[in-house]
Amino acid sequence: MAFITAATQVQTRGFMRHCRQFHVIGKVQGVSFRASTCDQAQALDLKGHVRNLPDGGVEILAYGAPEAVQELAQWLKHGSVDARVDRIIAIDAPVPAALSDEFVILNCSA
Repeated sequence: MAFITAATQVQTRGFMRHCRQFHVIGKVQGVSFRASTCDQAQALDLKGHVRNLPDGGVEILAYGAPEAVQELAQWLKHGSVDARVDRIIAIDAPVPAALSDEFVILNCSA
């Protein structure tokens, strides 16, 4: 499995925050990957979203403490029980102006 990574750190309210976007490729749709990712991200107190992509992959935007973002990145290598992760691409992501106050599941990206 390839893991390509780059990260953006920003200072928010005196705390260092990390924002990273992941594109997960493999058998990640129809296997509770989004729900499991959302549960994991919420447990790590991350903000952002997860959504299916038309190419069969899943996109995750995660924002929070650098250690929590890194822990989610490690979890994504395995994902949900029935998932098969072949590749993860992680890129720098600016903090969106309309970032949710929680981690949510979005509808499929068109």
